[in-house]
Amino acid sequence: MTTASARTPAAARPQHITEARSVQWLLIGLALFFLGVVLVLPLISVFTQALKKGIEAYLAAVIDPDALAAIRLTLITALIAVPLNTLFGIAAAWAVTKYRFRGKQALVTLIDLPFAISPVISGLIFVLLFGSRGLFGPYLEEMNLQIIYALPGIVLATLFVTFPFVARELIPLMQAQGTLEEEAAMTLGARGWQIFKRVTLPNIKWGLLYGMILCNARAMGEFGAVSVVSGHIRGQTNTLPLHVEILYNEYQFSASFAAASLLMLLALLTLAAKSWVEWKHGREREAQGKEDSVHAD
Repeated sequence: MTTASARTPAAARPQHITEARSVQWLLIGLALFFLGVVLVLPLISVFTQALKKGIEAYLAAVIDPDALAAIRLTLITALIAVPLNTLFGIAAAWAVTKYRFRGKQALVTLIDLPFAISPVISGLIFVLLFGSRGLFGPYLEEMNLQIIYALPGIVLATLFVTFPFVARELIPLMQAQGTLEEEAAMTLGARGWQIFKRVTLPNIKWGLLYGMILCNARAMGEFGAVSVVSGHIRGQTNTLPLHVEILYNEYQFSASFAAASLLMLLALLTLAAKSWVEWKHGREREAQGKEDSVHAD
């Protein structure tokens, strides 16, 4: 039995780019230097400053009621925004890749809109819409509903700045996969939900998880849009990034860096989850490639 690599023409095999050893070391050194300056040094600095006054002061800053309220609000906002953006991303990607309709390109452009607009401007838009003097402000006051300077406004601002992540991760993936498998399932009598659950979802699961991780990271770290709509009310509308800013402006540097270290830990957890998804996806693709090679033999 001949292996797949033995049957592959030499010209078709992947060719590795070879450079002089000095060039390789130069590129590796530049990459490591950049990562050290931009990533590692700030990370070390945050934890060094956070622990500067000792572990007791660090724990006191972390369990401070205002800090706990900021952590709770940050997590609640992410828990609301990520599932909603996941549903939107799946629906938008499905519509863009599976159907033909007028305005498809306009929809794709609108999905990218938060990447082009400053988060501060997006927060200001919600203030102009739902603030007390905004377009819908008088009607909201009559119904005794508060959007701005409350949780709904924070969630809306976070939704706006994070909704492209899942959709932009899924659209190119689903475009590359095409519609052949869904059409085959349809000819066998499968209905819409069955097609999505048994055909589409298994094919997009890793891209979906990757988009959700990116969306969650941005939701927990968002500052500009949330800063505009929150009102900076201690213990009520301050998310963790806003809490860090307030402590720093009040010259409570150790407490500020302690709160910032919590964000760094959340970022490291997000990075670990992202790496796991990439590793798991790579293992799955490698196993699928070996299975296809065996079938070909």
